[in-house]
Amino acid sequence: MERSSEVYRKTKETEIHIKLNLSGRGNHEISTGIPFFDHMLVLFSVHGFFDLTVDAKGDLEVDFHHTVEDVGLVLGESFNKALGDRKGIKRYGHALTPMDDALASVVIDLSQRPFLVYNVPPIARHRGGFDMMLAKEFFRAFSTRGGMNLHINVLYGENEHHIMESIFKAVGKALDEATSFDSRITDVRSSKGAI
Repeated sequence: MERSSEVYRKTKETEIHIKLNLSGRGNHEISTGIPFFDHMLVLFSVHGFFDLTVDAKGDLEVDFHHTVEDVGLVLGESFNKALGDRKGIKRYGHALTPMDDALASVVIDLSQRPFLVYNVPPIARHRGGFDMMLAKEFFRAFSTRGGMNLHINVLYGENEHHIMESIFKAVGKALDEATSFDSRITDVRSSKGAI
């Protein structure tokens, strides 16, 4: 079963091309023009075992916001497209992932009912020119276009980098579980018979 997608989006603010293979090994080629964001997407790919290519160009001279949010939109659409009818997948995934002083809990439901819960310590603000609140915008766009209920809760953490790293790793791990198959599921995992 082919579980890959390719999505291209161009606006006056950004131009984004993403290739995704859900049944990958964590191979990645990431270029957004924002080094810290690239690092986080690499972690997401590696720990989710997704093969991921991201080529994004944006109006970084204005702000990182457009690029980060639009990558979230296109990546979410890529997941939605690669999942197809969602038959046979576990649908739910969770991960509790530490990174030194930080511990992130992520729970996902690939329900086609988008919703984001995002709780991080107030210390998480800026790192290397990257506004940590942009991560919330990324995950909001990602969950909306990906058709997922996404709960991100950082239980504790002091170092901004470690907090973000634990989140992106945990999201990758939880998605790996939610997108994987279970032989007991022959249709979609829903009592309604539809997602």
